[in-house]
Amino acid sequence: MQKPHVVVIGAGLGGLSAAISLASEGFSVELIEKNDKVGGKLNIVTQDGFTFDLGPSILTMPHIFAALFERVGKRMEDYVKIQTVTPHWRNFFEDGTVVDLTPDPEEQRREFDKLSPTAYEEYWRFMAYAKQISDDVERGYFAQGLDSFWELIKFYGVTDSLLKFDVFRSMDQGVRRFIKDSRLVDILNYFIKYVGASPYDAPALMNLLPHIQHEYGLWYVKGGMYGIAEALEKLALELGVRIRLNAEVVAIDHQQGKATAVRLADGSLLPAGIIVSNMEVIPAMQRLLKSPASALKKMQRFEPSCSGLVLHLGVNRRYPQLAHHNFFYSAHPQHHFNAVFHEHQLSDDPTIYLVAPVNSDPSQAPEGCDIIKVLPHIPHLDPAKPLTAEDYLALRERVLDKLERMGLTDLRQHIVTEDYWTPLDIERRYYSNQGSIYGVVADRKKNLGFKAPQRSQELNNLYFVGGSVNPGGGMPMVTLSGQLVRDKILADLAKQ
Repeated sequence: MQKPHVVVIGAGLGGLSAAISLASEGFSVELIEKNDKVGGKLNIVTQDGFTFDLGPSILTMPHIFAALFERVGKRMEDYVKIQTVTPHWRNFFEDGTVVDLTPDPEEQRREFDKLSPTAYEEYWRFMAYAKQISDDVERGYFAQGLDSFWELIKFYGVTDSLLKFDVFRSMDQGVRRFIKDSRLVDILNYFIKYVGASPYDAPALMNLLPHIQHEYGLWYVKGGMYGIAEALEKLALELGVRIRLNAEVVAIDHQQGKATAVRLADGSLLPAGIIVSNMEVIPAMQRLLKSPASALKKMQRFEPSCSGLVLHLGVNRRYPQLAHHNFFYSAHPQHHFNAVFHEHQLSDDPTIYLVAPVNSDPSQAPEGCDIIKVLPHIPHLDPAKPLTAEDYLALRERVLDKLERMGLTDLRQHIVTEDYWTPLDIERRYYSNQGSIYGVVADRKKNLGFKAPQRSQELNNLYFVGGSVNPGGGMPMVTLSGQLVRDKILADLAKQ
């Protein structure tokens, strides 16, 4: 039987992965992207001699990306070079404590001795718990592409689902079972940055994240993170995927519960037997399907993740105290998370993620200069509580005040170029749901940490990939979603 023609909407990592995965199985695939380059939020800009990675800054679980190449007998290392990053993170606290997370056990012991005499042993007891969660999630939720709580129950059983995933605790409560020192609690809680949620609301199963980072390492792409997108684009083209840039899909045509074509902004119509959308589910329902209010109401539990104020600073000096990845913690982390996720306000004292990629790759900036990428989490756009341009600029000043106070002396005076993004820019560029960065928020009360299903609830040949569907946000997960959607499409075709 001839396989149906596939149109993929959006060339983010999820869309690229889906296009490659389906082309690997002999499907003819057309990939449509509204922007001028592939990669979605994995984006890049060169400005005044500085190269800024606009989107994701952390690469982990490289085997998920490598699987796309291996499936067609190719090697990822022939397309992109990656290198390990150590330490994994450097953590700065208001009391002056600076402590690294590192893969080396003896180095880690010395670092945690700065916190307390028992911190190292507590950490490893926690990591055994995190490993158990991770192992169980990987063998079912990831490997099988489980798409709902009921599929989870069917695969694992009721008892195992409740016990193995610690479902009655939040992420923070899971951490505090093992960890006494408040600073180490903050470090482990902030692994939630990978999915843009709050550790006080997210389910305890999110405690798999520290194990994943420790198990699979932290990596950097030589020449900049955008090299991942370029490698996947090259592989897609080699497999015969047709990629159209600067082409915006404005509608999905459908009849009798089945998608028939995508309609472009220039009026052209592209027939399709299967459509895969890398646009987030709710924006796709609103923009492309014009879904009725009743259908959108069913999606309310899949609230958007947080957004971010993104500052890319080119500075004319180096800050040697920085590692590649750094965190400057709020003195009152619960107040920070409450402001972002419950009050939908800008935090007075945010925790700040700071990337200094020149530590791994001096070619990204002029000699003697540094790149300071700053990302505090902030609320997604909320029409009921709109924030102004002045509000975002005021937060920029608070962030720079905090960094200067915590050791980045005279940072403002050394800025020679800047690229600045607010949630409005993120929504406009990527059509993300209310300017979210990570897709759907992980909240145990709203959605048990699940994202939207990959199969459309309206059209039987429409599928979704990316951070708004299972298994969730972050580079590895959205790339995995493209591989899982291939499996679902093949299974559905086999039933016909």
